[in-house]
Amino acid sequence: MTSMPTENRAFRAIDLGTLAVIAWSGEHPDEAGDMPFLLAYSLGDGAGGQEASTEAVRALLENNGLPVGKVVDAAGKPSFPVSLLVEAGQAVVNMPYLNAQCVAPPEWLAAAAERGYAYFVFTTRPWTSAVPGSPVAEEDLASFAGDEATLNGAAHCLLPVRKLRV
Repeated sequence: MTSMPTENRAFRAIDLGTLAVIAWSGEHPDEAGDMPFLLAYSLGDGAGGQEASTEAVRALLENNGLPVGKVVDAAGKPSFPVSLLVEAGQAVVNMPYLNAQCVAPPEWLAAAAERGYAYFVFTTRPWTSAVPGSPVAEEDLASFAGDEATLNGAAHCLLPVRKLRV
C-alpha cells in the first residue's frame, strides 16, 4: 500500500512554467497490444528558470502521491488525487493545481478503450525545445520520451480511464 506523504514539499505554481501533455500509443513489453502513453512536461520557462521548473514539478508530483522514479497503479484507489478523463477525442489529466488536456489520436483512443487505463509519465526534466500546439516529430518524441534522464526523472502512473456519466 502506498501512503501519501505527511509533509508537503514547497511548491510554487509560478515556477512550473508552461506545461504540456502529449498522447501516443505503441508497443509494450507485456505484448497485450498497444499501450496508450501520456507524457506531461514543463518547457522550463517558469519564473525561476529550468531548475525552478524541475523542482516545482517534483514538488507537485510528490505532494500528489507520485514519487519520482516509481510506478504507481491508481486502479482501485478511488481517492487517488490524479485522474484521467477521456471524452470527445481528448485526454484530460486532473490533479490538484493542474488540469491538462490534449487531443488524443485515434490509435491512442482505441488502446485506452481496450486496456481501460493509460501509462502516464510526468517528467521533471524540461523539454525546452518543444512548442505547445505544434506537431511533434516522431523521432523528437522518441528521443525525449525514451531518454534515460527523462524516464529516471519522472513519476510513472497507470491511470484508469474515466468517462463522463450521462
